[in-house]
Amino acid sequence: MRDTIRFLRAGKVVELTDIGPMDTVLDYLRLTERATGTKEGCGEGDCGACTVALGRVIGGRLTYQPVNACIQLLGMIDGAELVTVEDLAADGRLHPVQVAMRDLHGSQCGFCTPGFIMSLFTLYHAEGMEKSRKAVTEWLAGNLCRCTGYRPIIDAALASCFEAADDVFSWRAAETREALRRLADSRDVFIGSTDSFFAAPATVEGLAALYSQFPDATLVAGATDVGLWITKSLKTLPRIIWLGHVAGMDRVEVTGEGIILGAAATYAAAEPALRALSPDLGVLLGRIGSKQVRASGTIGGNIANGSPIGDMPPALIALGASIELQQGDNLRDLPLESFFIDYGKQDRQPGEFVAGIFVPRPGSDQHFRCYKVSKRFDQDISAVMAAFNLTVVEGAITAARIAFGGMAATPRRALGTEAALTGARIDDPATWGAAIRGLQDDFKPITDMRASAAYRMEVARSLLAKALMEIAGPAEPLRLLALQPQGGDHECAA
Repeated sequence: MRDTIRFLRAGKVVELTDIGPMDTVLDYLRLTERATGTKEGCGEGDCGACTVALGRVIGGRLTYQPVNACIQLLGMIDGAELVTVEDLAADGRLHPVQVAMRDLHGSQCGFCTPGFIMSLFTLYHAEGMEKSRKAVTEWLAGNLCRCTGYRPIIDAALASCFEAADDVFSWRAAETREALRRLADSRDVFIGSTDSFFAAPATVEGLAALYSQFPDATLVAGATDVGLWITKSLKTLPRIIWLGHVAGMDRVEVTGEGIILGAAATYAAAEPALRALSPDLGVLLGRIGSKQVRASGTIGGNIANGSPIGDMPPALIALGASIELQQGDNLRDLPLESFFIDYGKQDRQPGEFVAGIFVPRPGSDQHFRCYKVSKRFDQDISAVMAAFNLTVVEGAITAARIAFGGMAATPRRALGTEAALTGARIDDPATWGAAIRGLQDDFKPITDMRASAAYRMEVARSLLAKALMEIAGPAEPLRLLALQPQGGDHECAA
């Protein structure tokens, strides 16, 4: 067992023994190192002012990913290289992205500039990126500039980030890979006492044993949600168990039947496999958080926290996903929709944790669509999240799986609507009306700061109609549906 965390910093190994379970990377940088280039803005991973880069060996390649230092727990950088804006200049020369930002006037007030620089640094080291404004804006979706300096910032990215990397980090990449290899080990990490600790088990067996001993401990995968419990809710979390060190828990395995995801697999790691499963999933994943959030956040964590507005559960429920739960040596499989019992309550026993997720591959006669509706396109919480998986045989809908987020206290299937759709003709909109009307019997949404109940219901109906029209396709002539109020209900008319 190891009672330290170790990471690479400016080419040297840093070893820390005295860290608290809730210490963040941002506080370490600003308060301990006095490396104040990294700024604190929102404190919740939305603005990107605190962006730093973590270097890890992924698939044999040294990869730099942006993360939000304000919600990244210090213990979570164990075994990685930590890069901040102070590290980029070498031998008195600015880094190429810094030169471009200076020459093209990308820095306005300057507060957000270090975060932009660090995001551009990770883009500079990304491989296979298409040079386009779209690629740049997607990469920078997690960085905010309140001085409206986006045009010159994007110009700086286009000018500097799409040639082969030629900086001190690329020159010493082989040396860095070797240093990170030496840091990697299979020992459990435990820092603190039984009353307050940061722990990082190295095996699933070690995790199961530790969590059975301390079932009140907080399990952390990416901290994109738990980090806010600390910075915004001001919770005290004396015992934290990090899953990122558990061997195999970050696996992404593609099989003929579907995809197996370890509970600690990040969105970034799972995205290629899920995108290949369905183009709609690819679009959805591009709208969940930002590059920083997807580099740290995990699908397992999104499920385990049980938010009624989590984006992934409705899509996975519609696909028929199941999860594997483990308590000690005991394993059990559960359909994902059965995991969510009520608001803040899941079917999980003390000491039991989500170990993995299985996402079935849609059959040739299945048609999957999913849609996210939110006030902002990027990096926003859903007002309504909808997913539809329809089985169509010779023009008839023979089975349906429909799930919504934001419409109830948990992500939930629309069972009545599914039954009403079964037997309908995909090429005959006149047969869809009962299902569209029936959504009001499946859900009683609430009004809150994101949307009114009436708006949510109208959006849900519209999304169902949209999915049906898209699946019907252009082969058959269709007139647009008109959803017209009639006696308080909305009738579906061709």
